[in-house]
Amino acid sequence: ILTPQYEAAWLPWAVQYFFLIGLATTAGITAACLVFTPTDSEARRLLPSAVAALLVCGLAAPVALLADLHQPARFWHFYAHFTPWSWMSIGAVMIPIFVALTLLFAALWWMRKEGALKAVAILLILSCLGVLLYTGSEIMVIRSRPLWNTVFVPLNLALTAWLGALGFMQLIARWLAGGMDAFPGAIWRRLGLICLALLAVCGAAWVVSGLLGFDSSFDAAKELFMTYPSWRSSLIGSIILAIILLIAMSAAPQRLCNGPYSFICALFIMTAAWVFRWTLLMGVQTVPKYGAGLYLQSLAVGSEGLLGMIGILGLFIAFAAVVTWFLDRYPSYQSMNRPAAHSASI
Repeated sequence: ILTPQYEAAWLPWAVQYFFLIGLATTAGITAACLVFTPTDSEARRLLPSAVAALLVCGLAAPVALLADLHQPARFWHFYAHFTPWSWMSIGAVMIPIFVALTLLFAALWWMRKEGALKAVAILLILSCLGVLLYTGSEIMVIRSRPLWNTVFVPLNLALTAWLGALGFMQLIARWLAGGMDAFPGAIWRRLGLICLALLAVCGAAWVVSGLLGFDSSFDAAKELFMTYPSWRSSLIGSIILAIILLIAMSAAPQRLCNGPYSFICALFIMTAAWVFRWTLLMGVQTVPKYGAGLYLQSLAVGSEGLLGMIGILGLFIAFAAVVTWFLDRYPSYQSMNRPAAHSASI
């Protein structure tokens, strides 16, 4: 069987963007909700990690988005020729608002402005939900791909993003003030297990709706798994991955705050969220729309492929280094002013 080689519509950059924007929005929702918990509660101790994750991913994601436009300089076209029926055009309006609210929320938290912080937190939640809706719908509306054309795509993107955000919070906490000793392992584990339970419910609902004939994506996936061994392997791998995640996140809170274990666990969780997006975006593009045999696609080495992905990873690490250094050295606005006040008194 001869199969053609097609150019991928979604470049590997898109995986980085959907990964980072998902982590940013779900970290934003988590941080905004934590603002309404009592100041001395254990849940509030997760807020520094959530804000740091929000800042890092919220700043890195727009860069990946610009890179995915094939011609980054043409981003202004979305504003010069606004099309309200296009999710991409709507997203071009939502993203700047989200980034502005992210910076404002982080600044108010750092300055300990509780009253204004709660007001901005509500706006941030609405903005995050809007961005999650736009990113999920941007994929879901493509009817030529039955595997994408289902309401379960936005739901799974949101839930796996939250899982990845929790993993990043666990990872970045070690470089903030107090380190892993200040990290609330019990609260983090509870949120992680809730996320896994919601993913299981979402998966079960997809299967049931497919069996009842309400979702054509289930039939497309079933045919795919029965026809191609590589997709059967991916299904088996996904089940094994879910079991490992459940076991890893069910550990005792003390172990979840242990240096080596928490580091490996966090990286594993983030990798799982990233692999889901790679399979959904890049893997599905190899599925033939017509004919037989998977489309042939290869990962380019240059800026449109591997090099570009490494570049975004480097930017992500750079933002993480700057944010964690700053918050570790100056956990709050008051801590920045304290040395100056002391010098003035002398």
